Formats: sequence, C-alpha cells, structure tokens
Amino acid sequence: MPYLLDANVFIQAKNLHYGFDFCPAFWDWLIVQNTGGEVFSIEKVGDELKAGADELAAWAIKVGAQFFLKPDATILPALSRVSAWAAMQQYEQAAVNTFLQLADYYLVAHALAHGFTIVTHEIASTSTKKIKIPDAGIGLKIRCVTPYEMLRIEQARFVLG
Repeated sequence: MPYLLDANVFIQAKNLHYGFDFCPAFWDWLIVQNTGGEVFSIEKVGDELKAGADELAAWAIKVGAQFFLKPDATILPALSRVSAWAAMQQYEQAAVNTFLQLADYYLVAHALAHGFTIVTHEIASTSTKKIKIPDAGIGLKIRCVTPYEMLRIEQARFVLG
C-alpha cells in the first residue's frame, strides 16, 4: 500500500516527535521505504520543504525527485475530478480557490490517480472555510491515515542499537 506524505508530516516530525538530532531512524526509515516503493510525497510538497532553508530543506534536497514525485499525465483527469468535487461541495468560494492553489490539491489528485494512501496530520472538519485533505479523501474515496497509523501498519521499528 504506497503512501503519499503531506508537508505537515515532515514539518511536525522535524519540530516535535522525530527531530533529526534525536530520532534519525525515522528519516532513515522514510528513505528505506521510498527505495522499496512504499513512501513518497510530491514535488510541490518538496518545494514547500525546500523553501524553509533549514535541516528539513537540506534533507528534502538530498532525497530529491525519487522521493518527491513529479506530476505526470495520469494526474490531469484526477486534477479535474478533484476540482469538480471541491466546486460541488458547500465550501465558501475562497476556500475552493485557496485549495486549488495549494500542494494539497495536487497531493489529493496524485493519490486519486495512482491509488496512494495519503498520510497527514489534518483531521476532517465540517467548516466551510477550508478544505481539509481528509474531507477530500472521504468525498473522493481516498484513504487517509495519520503518520502514526502508517508507522503501525508498516510495523516501523526505531530500536536503539
């Protein structure tokens, strides 16, 4: 079951639970899983991370395009389907416009086109002011999980040597 990671997974991992300085195993695990074809993100998320000019940006540059997938022709119909879904919901127009400009839109479309599970810290919401990834996932039948669920499903182990 391949996964696509939202930017907030990387950012919160770096800032909170899996800092590079005390839990390098998390970052190593991501690379190993990527090499095995199980964990990815998208180019637009990579661009967001690289803009940070910090340790996370350096990591994103190091793992490169193998980790942060470029859009391909198969996501074009998915982009249309995602935008049509967003427009048909009860969201405020500003929420739809913002969503269609963010990496989240491309993340959802990529997952839809390629059958990925999305990994995010976002939770579903009834607000009409912002489209959340899990809401799009529910509407478009895309599985969404938290990073902790992914780690448990994949039986990740960060054991001291």
